[in-house]
Parts: sequence; C-alpha cells; structure tokens
Amino acid sequence: MSLPSSFVERLAELAKTSTPFVSVTMVEAVGSTPQDAGSKMLVSLEGLVTGTVGGGKVEYMAIQHAQTMLAGPSAGPGQELVAWNLQTDVGMTCGGLVKFFFETYNHSNWRVAVFGAGHVAGAVVHCLGQLDCDVQCIDPRRDWLDKVADHTRLRKICVDVPSSVVDQLPDDTFVVCMTMGHATDRPILEEIFRQRRCFPFLGVIGSKSKRGVLKRELIAAGVSEQQASSFHCPIGLPLGTNQPGEIAISVAAQLIQMRDSWRAGRWAVPPGTGMISSLR
Repeated sequence: MSLPSSFVERLAELAKTSTPFVSVTMVEAVGSTPQDAGSKMLVSLEGLVTGTVGGGKVEYMAIQHAQTMLAGPSAGPGQELVAWNLQTDVGMTCGGLVKFFFETYNHSNWRVAVFGAGHVAGAVVHCLGQLDCDVQCIDPRRDWLDKVADHTRLRKICVDVPSSVVDQLPDDTFVVCMTMGHATDRPILEEIFRQRRCFPFLGVIGSKSKRGVLKRELIAAGVSEQQASSFHCPIGLPLGTNQPGEIAISVAAQLIQMRDSWRAGRWAVPPGTGMISSLR
C-alpha cells in the first residue's frame, strides 16, 4: 500500500517538533478486517492526528493503546507489536486478526535546556550536540547565540526575559543555568519554583559560595527552604581543569550520569555536589 504524501509530510512535520506522538501501522490483516495491511495513522496525546487503520472499535482501541504508551515513562518501550483478535479482544462481530506496530517519536528523547550562551555554555551545547539529545540554548544576546555552533537538534531561543521560557519546557527537561552571573540565574530559578516545576535535573554553574548566595536570596524572595535547596551547584563531575572545553565535558558527563539514574528511578548525585567552577 502506497502512503499518501500528506501522511508522510505530516509525520515529518511532527518529527521536527517536541510533541510526542505514535505512528501506528497495521502490519498484518487476516480474515475479515476493516482495513488492509499497510494502513497507518498518527496519534498524539490529544488523539488521532491523521490517517486511519479502519475506524470503529479497532481504531479506537489502537488510539487508546498509543496514548497509553505516550502517557507512560519516557524511558518506556519505544516500539510495540500487538496482535488482536477482532472478536475476542476488540468485541467486533467479524472474526479477523490484526497486528499493529506502534512506534513512538519525541517521547524517549533526552531534552536539555541551557540558559546562557557564553563561552562555557557554548562549549556545553557543542558537547551535547555529539549526543542523542535535543538541546535548547536560551539567551537575550543574539550575537552570543550566533557564536554557538549549530547542529540539527539545537534550537536557539533569543528572548529578552529568559525566565519566560520556563513554562514552555516539557517536564522531562534537564535544565542548566549558565548565564552571565547569579543575578541573571536567580530569576530563572525563581520562576521555576514559582511554577512549582520539578525537572529531573536543575543545575547552576558556580561555586559553593554562589550556591549559598542564591539560596539566601531565593528564600528572601519567598521560595521555601526545601525548594531553595533543590538545585545542583556546583555542577559537573570532579575532573579536568577550568578550561571551557573540559568543564563542558564534566558537565555533560554529570548530565549523562543523572539521566541514567533518573531513567532507572534512582538518584546518584545529591544536589549541592559536583565540580566547583565559576567560569562561563
């Protein structure tokens, strides 16, 4: 079965976004079935996006299955092959058998948001560009963003108020603050805590003394002590020098470590530990 160009175009469009979705393909149809093998549809958390696998009960059940996959943990299985008897499993009068292949997109991706586009932030973004992750680099300075090396999974965001991007970040984003200083890091932290966001990783580049200053100022601004203690600073594993490239490797290594711990449902490094670095 040849696919309509509109389906392929819609899949390509969705694949470029951060919206999780599932491609559902009927890979086998035996007996009396509502659609032929090769039929496809795209499903998001909101429901059917485009395409069809036959309509009625079987399509409704397939949509529900796809949405269940999307609602599960991002480290869950990205592909599933499911076989249903239309009479006993779906409740249809016809006695056919169908097999569906479900494939998730933009669901198990690793997302990292880097606030800042200075020397170290740019090095971190470049380092992450070699990994399997989607990166956002947020900074109010267009000239500094332009200096950050481009890669296919990097999105540069130039905005006057970086904290305004917080509500656009998916819940599974790893957040790193590497702005011009603690005075520009703090508003981002304040907005995160004001919105009661709980990201898998929230880190700020700097020293232990900077962490102490940020904590005091956050509490003075009305943030609870528990929230004000919940970010990592210093960040990075204790290795290398204070050269931007080596700091970037240490930060990327810690992010990988924390990602693996988060996906496994455990934490390996408590907030407040890591490599001391005040460079940007």
